[in-house]
Amino acid sequence: MKISVIGTGYVGLVTGAVFADWGHTVICADIDKKKIKLLKKGSMPIYEEGLKELVVRNVKEGRLFFTTEVEDAIKKSETIFIAVGTPSNQGGSADLTAVSAVANAIGENLNFYKIIVTKSTVPVGTNEKIKQIIADNVHLDKFDVVSNPEFLREGTAIFDANNVDRVVLGSDSKKALDKIASLYTHLNVPIIKSDFRSAELIKYASNAFLATKISFINEIARICDKTKADVKVVADGMGYDKRIGRSFLNAGLGYGGSCFPKDVEALYRTSSDQEYDFRLLRGVMDVNERQKYFFVEKITDYFGNLSGKTLACLGTAFKNNTDDIRKSVAIEVIKILRGEGAKIRVFDPAALQNAKTILGNDVVYYAKDIYDAIEGADGICILTEWQEFALLDLDKVKKISSVKVIFDGRNILDPQKVKEVGFEYVGIGRRII
Repeated sequence: MKISVIGTGYVGLVTGAVFADWGHTVICADIDKKKIKLLKKGSMPIYEEGLKELVVRNVKEGRLFFTTEVEDAIKKSETIFIAVGTPSNQGGSADLTAVSAVANAIGENLNFYKIIVTKSTVPVGTNEKIKQIIADNVHLDKFDVVSNPEFLREGTAIFDANNVDRVVLGSDSKKALDKIASLYTHLNVPIIKSDFRSAELIKYASNAFLATKISFINEIARICDKTKADVKVVADGMGYDKRIGRSFLNAGLGYGGSCFPKDVEALYRTSSDQEYDFRLLRGVMDVNERQKYFFVEKITDYFGNLSGKTLACLGTAFKNNTDDIRKSVAIEVIKILRGEGAKIRVFDPAALQNAKTILGNDVVYYAKDIYDAIEGADGICILTEWQEFALLDLDKVKKISSVKVIFDGRNILDPQKVKEVGFEYVGIGRRII
């Protein structure tokens, strides 16, 4: 199949590279000239495990191409995937400016029958609008639109693309549904074929439910702190119930990133637009917003006053295995700590350069490694769940610093082992005997 992917962010770039790896001819198009120039050189604009190798291999084998000529990419393909960003606007709803612009460009350059597939996360009713925009700009009545929401996790996106739980397709055209379904048949997973609106809502409902699990276990962690129970044990016990499952029951600083915050907010806005108050979702957002302050309170309660205190903050990315700092709770915690007067020494394996664009260069020390960050610190704050933070050499920490306390915002350390080595441990709902 000849495919064009419009947009080379996380979703577009990974989708295009994976489709090419499946044997299709793929053109990835973007108006960002700097990004396309990097990709043509084999450099990645984002950090994603295995992506560089996947892109370079498929470019070399002549299946993957990059261009800034969006119109040309539209004309040369039989299937067009829209994968541009849909950030939240000031009102909390999804900003569809980029999606509408691509739909206009498709309509103006449609030269034969094509299937337009929406990968971007869009509110209920958007694909119908996309279809209308294209129809208003085209002289041919020869196209179909399909909603095909993505369920990729940053840090494991390539694995996820090849190991999906299900494929969701929505359209008013059986011909288009069957054609796009053929792209995924080899994955041997359920393919859900529905109308536009159900497909759109599946994506939002899925992310909102996962966010609900995160906020729920964070509330349970608050109860664990008060009752001296251990939230990890509680979550393990819950997780064995097949109706519940263990995933997304990890207490910590709350959810962040480019998807959950905007998708939850957009779904709540959709409910409001329909004159329905989604009270549960309002609670989910409220719990998530309060969680970072709950963690900071643990730090201020320990020290009394953070003025003049030096804290080693480990992590700036919103999660491990990515350099993405969009809506990063780690960044927000660092800002709050800095506002309380603390001196910050920060390290992240991948996201440090991106963090500098937000935190600046003057009041934060950017360390070259974990132990450089810890040297001279009064306390350690673990803010992102990188594996190397979980493997922290506590004996080495004792030798190079006078740190006495570790604030584990991601519950990745064993409290008992930390205590045995001689440190105080402060986690989220963890029990220490």
